Order: sequence, then C-alpha cells, then structure tokens
Amino acid sequence: MKAYLFAGQGSQYIGMGKDLYEAFPESKAIFDKADDVLGFFISKMCFEGDPEELKKTKNCQPAIVTMTIAAYEAFKKVASRQSPVASYVAGLSLGEYSALVAGGAVSFEDAVSLVRRRGEFMEEEALKSPGKMASLMGLELAAVRKVCRDTNVEVANINSPGQIVISGGASQIGEAVKAAEAAGAR
Repeated sequence: MKAYLFAGQGSQYIGMGKDLYEAFPESKAIFDKADDVLGFFISKMCFEGDPEELKKTKNCQPAIVTMTIAAYEAFKKVASRQSPVASYVAGLSLGEYSALVAGGAVSFEDAVSLVRRRGEFMEEEALKSPGKMASLMGLELAAVRKVCRDTNVEVANINSPGQIVISGGASQIGEAVKAAEAAGAR
C-alpha cells in the first residue's frame, strides 16, 4: 500500500517542472493543458519566469498544482513498471487539490481553473485586509498561544507540534516574533 502527499503553497521555484516537461510526454501534456485552460503560459512562468510573479498567490497556486500533477503523471509512468500506484493521496493545504486530481475526484482542468480563481480571491482579500504571517519553530502550542494573547495575533495553522504559524497585523506579527524568539522560538 502506498500513499502520496502533495506539497502546498510556498514550494514553487523558477525552473520547476522543466525537466519533466522535456522528459515525459505525460508531464508535457499537463503543462500544455494548464496553458490552454488558464489562457496564458504558466509553463513559461514556471520554467523561466520572474520569481516575484511566480510568488503571487494567483500564479503560484495553479503553478504548483500543474507541477505536482505533472510529477505525479511522470511517476505513474515509471512506477507502473515496478509497483501499483497510490492507494491513498493527501495534500498540505493547496496540495489537497492535487490530491483530489490524483484520486480521480476532480479533473485536472477543473482543479487548475479553480485554484487560479482561489488565488485571485485570496489576493483581493489580502489587499482589503493586509496582514502578515510567521512560522514559529521550537515552541509548544501553549507558549505560542501565550505569545498570541500578549501581542494580539492568532494561531493560523499547526503544521506540526514544533512548527506553528501565526497571523495578524504586520506590526503585531513583528512584536509576536520578538516575543517568541525571547521565549526560545526560531
């Protein structure tokens, strides 16, 4: 039995997927579909684009879904010769969409279109309510919650027992990071 976990937002980088695009027709087909569905060359953005453009939520979300499904298709091609494909799929945040595609619950075309819109909506909301997030490592949840109470921020995500993400206003996050570092966080 095998399981695959798909990456979330923040895993993007310039050059991602180019090797798969060139080596696997299945991966090339995924990038080509994404270009068609989105109406612009997400492939070019991934392979040789501007890092600041790729970092934008409206771009990185469809780019990551495209890349992870292109990688999954390449993996299926290679793995099918040796062992069965995944019994289970899961994803971290945005990676849930790739898992839905890999699990056959959603088409790739629908997923890449959906996450593009999701990213656009997220950017619109971020402009209306600007804030910041920070990942705190090395503190227990109780200590992070105390920092949050003292600095008027919130726990946004518990990635693992030792990595907790906080969110709030920019100045409050700055204060919270200083308080967390004083308490032993990185």
